[in-house]
Amino acid sequence: MYRSFGKRLFDLILVVPALIVLAPFMLVIAALIWKQMGRPIIFTQERAGLHGKPFRIFKFRTMTNACDPEGRLLPDYERITPLGRFLRSTSLDELPQLWNVLRGEMSLIGPRPLLVRYLDRYTPEQNRRHEVKPGLTGLPALFGRNDQNWDAILAQDVWYVNHLSFWLDLKIIVGTLMVVLARKGVSRSADGHVPEFMGTAAAPATGPEPPAPALETSPLLERDQTITV
Repeated sequence: MYRSFGKRLFDLILVVPALIVLAPFMLVIAALIWKQMGRPIIFTQERAGLHGKPFRIFKFRTMTNACDPEGRLLPDYERITPLGRFLRSTSLDELPQLWNVLRGEMSLIGPRPLLVRYLDRYTPEQNRRHEVKPGLTGLPALFGRNDQNWDAILAQDVWYVNHLSFWLDLKIIVGTLMVVLARKGVSRSADGHVPEFMGTAAAPATGPEPPAPALETSPLLERDQTITV
C-alpha cells in the first residue's frame, strides 16, 4: 500500500510546504548565482527515472562555462566556483529537485538518478534500482555516498528497493539531515570529482571493498533490516 499510494502522498505532504518555506531562500541562492556566474541559474541534465525512463533533473548551477584556448570546456574542478563548492558541500544545489518531486518524476527518498548512458552498464540486479522513482536522497547518503565505490552504492540502492517502507523513508530523511549538517561524504562531489560508472565488469580487481557490511551497525536501521551484498 505504501509503495503504491502512500509514498506519493508522503512526498506531497512534505514537498509542498518545503517549497513554500524555502522559496525565499532559493531566490537568494539564485540571485547569488546570477551575480557571480550569470545565466543560466538552473542546470538541467537528462537522467534515468522510473523504469529507466529519461527525465530532466534540476539543480542550481555550480560551474562556469570556462573553456581552453581551443574552445573545449575545462575540467569540472577548474570550472567550479567557491559558491558552487559551498552549494555542493551543503547539498543546497539539489533544492530545485523539489520541483522534480512535485511533478512526480522523483520521490524524496530513492536511488539517486544517474546518467542515462549508464543504463546498459548495470547488471540485471543493479538495474532493479529503477523499479522505484529516483530520490532527492537515498540510503547511500547515510554512509558516505561519495566515499564509496559504485558496487556498494548500487547494492544499497537495490536493498532499498527490496525493503521500501514508510519507516525506512523516515529514517533516511532524518539521517540525511544529520549527514548534511555534519557535511560528511561530500568532498569529492564538492570539488567536481565524481568518477564515472563504467560497469561492474570494468571495475578494477583491486581497491577498497564495498563498505555495505558496515551498515549492520547503523543506529538508523533496525536489526532485521541488515544489508547483505
